[in-house]
Amino acid sequence: MTKEKEYIPVVQLCACYKVEIAFFIELQDIGLIEITTHEKQQCIPQERISDVEKIVRLHKELGLNLEGVDVVLNLLQKVDQLQSDLTKTKNRLRLYEDQQEN
Repeated sequence: MTKEKEYIPVVQLCACYKVEIAFFIELQDIGLIEITTHEKQQCIPQERISDVEKIVRLHKELGLNLEGVDVVLNLLQKVDQLQSDLTKTKNRLRLYEDQQEN
């Protein structure tokens, strides 16, 4: 059984975040989001709403332009990857140390 994706209309997001539709078009143009047409409406998949919220906060609360938002999101993604790599390395080191103790 496949779960059907849920979509949020862009016009609903515009009202919620108090931004113009042009804001979402710009986000799509620079590759930060993907707008799809679902039931004859421009929509964003529900699973991407947390990304949209993060983008809106960075733009509105910190006053970053969209290029700045893109840079911050890329840096955050790299930090997450580095943290993941560090955790994996620590786990391997613990495994090695445990083997040495036995």
